[in-house]
Amino acid sequence: MGFIILLVVLGIGVLFWITSYNSLVKYRNWVEESWAQIDVQLKRRFDLIPNLVETVKGYAKHEQETLARVVELRNQITAPKKSRQEQIEANNELSGALRQLFALREAYPDLKASNNFNMLQEELAGTENKIAYARQLYNKTVMEYNTKTESIPTNLVASIHNFTRRDMLEIPVEERENVKVTF
Repeated sequence: MGFIILLVVLGIGVLFWITSYNSLVKYRNWVEESWAQIDVQLKRRFDLIPNLVETVKGYAKHEQETLARVVELRNQITAPKKSRQEQIEANNELSGALRQLFALREAYPDLKASNNFNMLQEELAGTENKIAYARQLYNKTVMEYNTKTESIPTNLVASIHNFTRRDMLEIPVEERENVKVTF
């Protein structure tokens, strides 16, 4: 009788371990999938930028510095062996440069009237919204994964099988400041 109880307890323990491990794998894969969604949107933005730059070049010939900065930042993003954090930082810099590029629109009325520029700007704005949503999804998924790896009793399985805490994406300090609107 004691042997049967021991087998049942052992069986429950093994079942718990397998279930916990599989759950952690599922959450880890969700984190990776949500990062891949960010990557897809960043690639989309990356592909739109040359078209936007070429459109602006025709109108704003003496704004070469801004255009060169956008192209330079775009090229930095694809540098090999960048960590996720380095990629996000480079993309944040690119977002700032794109804001400067869109500010040129006010200085060049012909650019403002260009259908190509307007379509590309709308496409890029939509992509920026998708990037923001993908970042939110990533942070939510990372939070759920971290909670799972840090909660008792799955933290035992997580520590033994090297399921480590992941960092959430943060907004750069410059983007947290209030926007100044003047009339």
